[in-house]
Amino acid sequence: MGAAPLRIGVISDTHGLLRPEALERLRGVDRILHAGDIGAPGIVEALGTVAPVTAIRGNVDRGAWAAAYPETELLQVGGLAVHLVHAVQDLGPEVLARGVDVVVSGHSHRASVETRRGTLFLNPGSAGPRRFRLPVTVAILTVTDGQASAEIAEVVPPAAPSTSGSRPRR
Repeated sequence: MGAAPLRIGVISDTHGLLRPEALERLRGVDRILHAGDIGAPGIVEALGTVAPVTAIRGNVDRGAWAAAYPETELLQVGGLAVHLVHAVQDLGPEVLARGVDVVVSGHSHRASVETRRGTLFLNPGSAGPRRFRLPVTVAILTVTDGQASAEIAEVVPPAAPSTSGSRPRR
């Protein structure tokens, strides 16, 4: 019988807004990864009240407070190599050549879970201000006996289509 599953909360693109609903979705995780665009000092510290946090900076993270966060991070989680990068298009081929098991990214605000050539690619979507009509999401990465799986957790449902400006049917 293997070890208990390790639950990792994954969040990105908070852009200075840490919703109470996002914190609630992350309660009970063993660790939190923030894939950048933190947006303001204090966000990572607030996440740290839930679980230990590893965070990287994204393209909107500027100023002295943001300098404390690296642009990328490679860490071991439950025996797996996990690489954090804000924009997946900035991922160099050398990273995958090192045998990375999981790539966590953000930037696009679009949540996705995809396996490519044995590597799990996870984008938790955006947990901050709503962009377009996309849902507000985080992800839960679960590591069990050296295997990773992920699920997207909706924090706030997608915006309803606007009816303003529509004409009545005749």
